[in-house]
Amino acid sequence: MTKRMSAIRRRVLDTPLRRRRPRWGVAIIVALQHLVLAIVLIRAFALDVTTTITDKALQAFTITPSKRPTVRLSAPPPSSASPEGAAGNAGRRVVPRSVAAPRAPIVLPPMPAPPVVGTGPVDRAGAAAQGLASGASGVGTASGSGAAGVGQGAGGAGRGAGRRPTVKIAGDINSAKDYPRKSRDRRIGASVTIDLAIDSTGRVADCTVVQPSPDPVADAITCDLATHRFRFRPALDATGTEISSVFRWRQQWYY
Repeated sequence: MTKRMSAIRRRVLDTPLRRRRPRWGVAIIVALQHLVLAIVLIRAFALDVTTTITDKALQAFTITPSKRPTVRLSAPPPSSASPEGAAGNAGRRVVPRSVAAPRAPIVLPPMPAPPVVGTGPVDRAGAAAQGLASGASGVGTASGSGAAGVGQGAGGAGRGAGRRPTVKIAGDINSAKDYPRKSRDRRIGASVTIDLAIDSTGRVADCTVVQPSPDPVADAITCDLATHRFRFRPALDATGTEISSVFRWRQQWYY
């Protein structure tokens, strides 16, 4: 029995089907074709289903946004510092003090200088001899075109009274040509006062400007002209002796 079964088995195994080799390449190609066909069918018929499923899934996970809370911003506290450009606090009211105008200074006229001492001896310079009468005074006047002058002699001190004053007897300053023309505007209407020291011979020994004019050059010229032009009759004391004295002269310019 056993031998019979073995024989049958060998016979089955030796059939043509057993000896045929499998074709794996063809099987793979056929399987791929079926797979592609299945995919196409699925996509064609399952598109609506996929869309529906997707929408339902999205609806399941839809999040409705909640209402945003309202944030109220409070105003910042007022700053203690004053804003830039703002007006400051009102200051105290200032009442101006009354200011009085300064008083104009009072100009006093210049005091005349004392008589000029002459160049003679000490005991005879502008005064009588010691113990005799005082030196006499003289008066002089001058006028002319362009200039005019008046004079007053100064007396000395001593006992007794002068018997004859100093008298101008010659010489004048009455020409505009005696002074420079370029400074004419400075001296028009002005005057200069000079003191002339007269010696015992009646000549001018010295000249001093007492009250100057605005033109110092004209003042110096006046002294020079008076020294060289003027001649005087000297004063006499009580004994008739000629004495020296001081004669004051004022020169004024009109044009």
